[in-house]
Amino acid sequence: VQLQACGGGLVQAGGSLRLSCRATGSIFSTFSPRDMNWYRQAPGQPREFVAVITGSGTTNYADFVKGRFTISRDNSRKTVYLQMNSLKPEDTAVYYCAATYTIGTVSWGLVPKDVDDYNYWGHGTQVTVSS
Repeated sequence: VQLQACGGGLVQAGGSLRLSCRATGSIFSTFSPRDMNWYRQAPGQPREFVAVITGSGTTNYADFVKGRFTISRDNSRKTVYLQMNSLKPEDTAVYYCAATYTIGTVSWGLVPKDVDDYNYWGHGTQVTVSS
């Protein structure tokens, strides 16, 4: 089971990046109903929730990215995306995609969870925003 994140890089403040996370492995043969999440971790900081998209396409965002980031998914490619616009230096972090083994209700899926509650994590992709 793998979640392969990519798309990070170095960008100036105000710029944009699009992250991708592709799911592989037998557990993700049921990709379409699964909630897919993005988290991030800045140096010396705990990992924090960024966004989630449920199997039904419903989304939820952390307040600090609302209006700037958009999460989407392509079930045919088993891929989830994070479009990041108007980037700020404080967005600098390693970005991870994550998923749980459990497929729950939409309301359950929208709630950010403890990092230990996620069964599957990608390796992360570095995003650096210069001022």
